[in-house]
This record gives sequence, C-alpha cells and structure tokens, in this order.
Amino acid sequence: MICNLCPRRCGALRDQAHGEGFCGMPALPVCARAALHLWEEPCISGTAGAGTVFFSGCTLGCVFCQNRSISRENFGKPLTADELYAAFQRLASHGASCIELVTPTQFTHVLSRVLERPVPGGLPVVWNSGGYERTEILRALDGKVHVYLPDLKYVTPALAERYSGAADYPQAAQAAIGEMYRQRGPIRMEDGLLKSGVLIRHLILPGQVKEAQRVMDWVAESFPPGAVLFSLMAQYTPVGRLDGTPELCRPLRPSELRSAREYMENLGLAGYVQELDAVGEGFIPAFDLTGL
Repeated sequence: MICNLCPRRCGALRDQAHGEGFCGMPALPVCARAALHLWEEPCISGTAGAGTVFFSGCTLGCVFCQNRSISRENFGKPLTADELYAAFQRLASHGASCIELVTPTQFTHVLSRVLERPVPGGLPVVWNSGGYERTEILRALDGKVHVYLPDLKYVTPALAERYSGAADYPQAAQAAIGEMYRQRGPIRMEDGLLKSGVLIRHLILPGQVKEAQRVMDWVAESFPPGAVLFSLMAQYTPVGRLDGTPELCRPLRPSELRSAREYMENLGLAGYVQELDAVGEGFIPAFDLTGL
C-alpha cells in the first residue's frame, strides 16, 4: 500500500513485512501487548480493566515518549486481521470493560475492516490516539468506534514542532476531535462506564501550565458544557530523548498541577485530574507480547 493515513501523508510504501514511512510500520498491524489495563480513567477501566491492545509505531515523534520501545524502536508482533480479532475475543472472555486500541492510527486501514465484525461481548470500542489524525480517515470508523480517547497535546504550533516534530498538530488534532464529536455526540454513561462519546486528554508538561490552560480554553469554547469529558494528566516522567529539550528534564511540580487543576475547576470542565502518585516508570506497561 501507498500510505497517506496520517496528516504527514508520507506516500510511503508499506508491504506486509516492511514500511518506509515516518511510523516505520508494515501494512500488517504490529502489536506489543493485549491485556487488561487498570490504569485508565475509571470510566474506561471499570473494575476489571480495559481490554487494551498496544500497537507499535507512531505518527508523532514526542521527545518525552514513555513507550519508546514500541513507538520508535518498533518492537512488536505482526498480526493478521483474524489473529487481532482473536485477541479481542480473549480480552472479552477475561471480563474486559471495553476493547481499547492504543496508538492505532497507522493501522486504520486494517482496523476499520476488523471492526466490521461483531465486537466480542458487545463491548464498546475505545480509540485511544495521540489526536494526530486526518478527518477523512476517521470517517471510515464512523459507527464502529464507540468512545474516542484522543490527546490534545498542544494548541501552539511551535511547541508541537519542538516536542513532537509536527507543527501542524494543533490544526489536525482540533479538526480530528471535532470529527470524533460529530460521530459520537455528547457522552453517554452507564453504570459508571463511558459507553459513547469523547474523552479528551492533556498531559501537563514541565513549565507548560499556560499551554495546558490554552488547551482547556479550546475545549471549553468548542463543546457544550458536559458534552465531552476532559482528563488532566500529571504522569509526565522525564524519559525519552531529552538532550535537546533540557526544560523537560524534571518532573512536574505540585504547584504546576495545582494551578492547572484550579483552572480546570474554574472553567467547569467535567472529567478527571490525575494525581502525582501516578508518576514513575513503574506505571509503564510491560511490552512483552502478553496476550498475543
């Protein structure tokens, strides 16, 4: 295939075994883990855990990435569509609250077909992405994905370029989130679980409380009150390739989280605030082909 799935539009050749694009992925989905995951927001994980499938490769180049072994170093196992569906079935049989697809954008061409099959257990499908999507490609998921869980990392192009190598990220992510909301509409909860809708995440970076505030402003201005959920994340851990960004070589300060939390509360955004006790490499999943 000639790939133009993400906003980079590499036009790269991807065959069953190799890929020449930015993400480095072949046409077959590559996965690193499929297991119950309890560390998502409560409305996603529930009590049993989300049935989470971690895909390898990424369309972004975040210097602070915690999952670098799979996002840039391409660790993982190629799966056919049937093998991927079988992983969904196993997760459902283990009591998963949902089928959660993590960093799936580069495999949308396969996932859109897999999701034409009945979802095991009638579970909601959660699309957990960095937000760097093309609206035209997202339309292939309309009616197949129940919950969108995108990041909104930045609204300032210069920051997006410096930290993720994608100056067009704000424009692309804002358009993508708008398309996600068009598809699913206001959130729908059932027994404490999010069954349909959009939950927007933002990871506070060291020294970037003002950017977090700008992100929250955009969310508050773009959607009716309570129509989407917002998750303010504080789990930043100084790992990755930070030599060129020394300002990121420290953890988040309690005062930074406090300021961002107060701003979120004053805006009246519904959702979640992550505490600093979720920080550390111990919260990074083991990418060891579990469940595959």
